[in-house]
Parts: sequence; C-alpha cells; structure tokens
Amino acid sequence: MAAKRPIYMDNASTTRCDPRVVEAMLPYFTEKYGNSSSRNHAFGWEAEDAVEHAREQAAALIGANPKEIVWTSGATEGNNLAIKGAARMYAKGPDGTTGRGHVITAAHEHKAVLDPCKRLQREGFDVTFLDPPADGVITAKAVEAAMRPDTILVSIMWANNEIGTINEVPEIGRLCHDREVILHTDATQWVGKMPTDVERDHVDLLSWSGHKIYGPKGVGALYVRRRKPRVRLEALLDGGGHERGMRSGTLDVTGIVGFGKACELCKTGMDGEGARLLALRRRLEVELAKRLDVVKVNGHAERRLPHLANISFGFVEGESLMMGIKNIACSSGSACTSASLEPSYVLKSLGVGDDLAHSSLRLSLGRWSTDAEVTEAIDSIVKAVNHLRAMSPLYDLHREGIDLSTIQWQAH
Repeated sequence: MAAKRPIYMDNASTTRCDPRVVEAMLPYFTEKYGNSSSRNHAFGWEAEDAVEHAREQAAALIGANPKEIVWTSGATEGNNLAIKGAARMYAKGPDGTTGRGHVITAAHEHKAVLDPCKRLQREGFDVTFLDPPADGVITAKAVEAAMRPDTILVSIMWANNEIGTINEVPEIGRLCHDREVILHTDATQWVGKMPTDVERDHVDLLSWSGHKIYGPKGVGALYVRRRKPRVRLEALLDGGGHERGMRSGTLDVTGIVGFGKACELCKTGMDGEGARLLALRRRLEVELAKRLDVVKVNGHAERRLPHLANISFGFVEGESLMMGIKNIACSSGSACTSASLEPSYVLKSLGVGDDLAHSSLRLSLGRWSTDAEVTEAIDSIVKAVNHLRAMSPLYDLHREGIDLSTIQWQAH
C-alpha cells in the first residue's frame, strides 16, 4: 500500500497546477504547436492568438491594458528586468548628484529583488535598503523619508513571501508619482489572492509568477506602464526583439496559455477563496497559541495575506521540529533560501532573535487546503513541540519562572 502523502502547507513556495489549467494547456503540446512568431501560416497565427488571449486574461487580473503585459520565465526574471532595466534607462548623467542615481528597496525583500539591487550598487548606483519595523510593514512615510532629488526607482514588494505582511504599495505609488519616481513591486504572493488594480494603486512595474497562482512553473509576467508615465526599460536579453524589444526569445506558448487560464480562475474565485483561507489561517494560529505557550505569530497582526502564517515556537530547534512533523509539507522560510542553515534574514530584519527565528514555521494554505487538514496539522505541531520541550532544560527553567536573560552562563 502506498504511503500517505503529507498535508501540503507550502503554497507560498509553489501551488499545485489546477487541472483546469492543465486541460487548457494540453492541446498546445501536440496539436497546436506553432511558434507564435511565425506570421506566415495558420500554425503560427493559432499560437499568436492563444498568446494574445492569455495576455488579455493576465491584464484583466491586475487592471492593466493587454499591451502592458510582457511575458517572462517568472518573477525572478521579471524583477531583474524591471529593476535593472528601469535603473539603467533612467540613470542620471554625469551632472547627476551622486553616481548613476538612487534606488530604494527594503532589507526583507525576496532575494530576487535584493540581488539585482546589489548588482546595481556594483554598477555605481546608490541603493537604500530600508529596515522594516517589528511588524514588517513598509510605509509610504518610510519611503518618503529615504527619497532624495536623485531617486529614480523604488522597489517594494506588495506582500512579504515569508511573513505575509502587506506593505503600503498604493500609498507608496501615489508618493512616487508625485515625485516622478518609478515604482516597481514584486507582487508574486499578492496577485491572484488579493484585488489588484495597477491604475488605482499607482503601480508602474509589477512582477508575478504562474506557479504561485495554480499555473505552470517557468512562466511569468511583467506589467510595464504605457502612459502617465510611459515606462521604458533597457532590455536584458538581445536577439529577435520579441515582446516589443523588452524580452527577446521564443515564447513558451503552452506555459503562457496555462498562465492566462490560471489568472482567469483566480479572478473569478478570489473573493470566496480569500475568506475561506483567512478563516482556516486564523483557526490555525488561534489553536496553536491556545494549546502552546511561547508562541509568536510573526508580522503585522492584521495586515497579512489570508493564506500565510509564520509562527515561531520558543524552546524548540527548527530542524528538529521539521523532522517531528513529517506528515506536514511546510517550510521554515523562503524556498529560495531553504538550503541555508542560517536563521531567516526576513525574521532577523524584524528584530526576531536567532532562537525564535530558528524555530519558525511558514505554513501557507491553498485552493485544496481543508478544515480536516488544518486540524491534523495543529495536532501534529502541538505533539512535536511538546515532545521537544520535554527534553529541554531551558524550557524547564522557563516554566519555573526563571528569566533566562538574567542567567550568567559559565564556560568550562
């Protein structure tokens, strides 16, 4: 008999591809296999029509014009194209105040934003990495305080991938437009879960990925504003001039069809799904806090995504806890940094100590998460935490009311 598969609570890492998405994609593997750039025959026209239909579906999800959608391989490429492309295009000339221009981002952004910004530093740009407050929310006030006359680009994620906190993107966008500064947002965790309107929210550049919205891996999109202001990007890839010269390369028609269908499904089911996941997430957090002490939910109490919880458990070691809940597929941070033994840099940037940062779980729910799964996860986590604490002398001292911070430890 096949072993029971774990409960999947790692949807912030990737989501299961919706069967309806797979169904939409299947004909484009073997039947409708034309190259969308082949303009001389029916196979190419058929592929091009499919790509443009998906462009309309993607644009509708974020309130954009289809002509503002540029296909990418995912949010990492989209972030790189947006950040490097905009910074290099709008770089100050020799008469600029400092270097090639000033860029603002935050210290707890995804590596797909931090690393491109560090690359810009090496190219002569000046980059400010905002330190988030304890609740993790980057405010328009914080961005405004960091702005300078030579600021050309702000890149702030809409919602954090580890703690789910929601930044003040619309307010930051309004500020940027008032100052004639370009705003990019990594909206990978936001789009498809929460209502998005790039016009209303004053966003100039927005990246997202198919595999976070129940679509295929390896395909994504970048929104590039065409008017008020018209945003221009320096291309990262040369060769063929595809996607209006911004992203050359033969398009993944099959993946793009799936991406478009995933966007359509998210748009039609967003409201009910968000409320359902919020109820499950709240029950998960409340029950764990009720049945265990020294439990900390990381991030803002209310300004968080409905499907994502990041919880620290005092007096347990993170890797041991993960081993103790093998029936739950979850993570202790971003999937992109899971190979590192270091505590989460996101949690550390909020002031969370190494001990709690090491003992955190990221539990992210999704379209197929059930009430029964949440119940089983709660029971498993409580059992594992209690088992580990039973072996912890520090937890015994804590239960006796001893303040561990006052103990003078002696080395032998």
